[in-house]
Amino acid sequence: MKLLGLQPVGEAHPEADTVRRIAEELDKLEPDRARYIAAFAFILSRVAGADQEVSAQETAVMERLVMEKGGLPREQAIIVVQMAKTQHLLFGGTEDFLVTREFDRQATPEQKLALIDCLFAVSASDDTILTVEDNEIMRIVNELKVEHQDVVQLRARYRDKLEAARGLGK
Repeated sequence: MKLLGLQPVGEAHPEADTVRRIAEELDKLEPDRARYIAAFAFILSRVAGADQEVSAQETAVMERLVMEKGGLPREQAIIVVQMAKTQHLLFGGTEDFLVTREFDRQATPEQKLALIDCLFAVSASDDTILTVEDNEIMRIVNELKVEHQDVVQLRARYRDKLEAARGLGK
């Protein structure tokens, strides 16, 4: 089972395997910082992939944000984002909550708000925040236990990009 990357049923794992895989790529960094960046990138991928497609614009914004917020060089940020996108594609359904919980344990309230702002930025990168992306952001907000009023203020900055506000909702 372990050879295939699978875990026997009932075996506990203290952190999400996805975070650990991405963190291994960042082994030159301090382990807690690497796990933080890995979770951050994965959660960005979660929102970017909410519509079952990650656009080139979304990828570029994710790479920029991982460089800025993670303090990584461009080449390393590209690798982290590509790995996060792949991990989300392969394991998103089972790892989404686990990775977000890992981020919740590590992040300060300010870091959580910064992540949420980044989630809106990624989803708005193609000039429209789809309803499915907005819904995914709200799920993440709930998982991070962020106050609703704080999110309303962040979301208001992207009001003109919201599909539902434009009357384009599906």
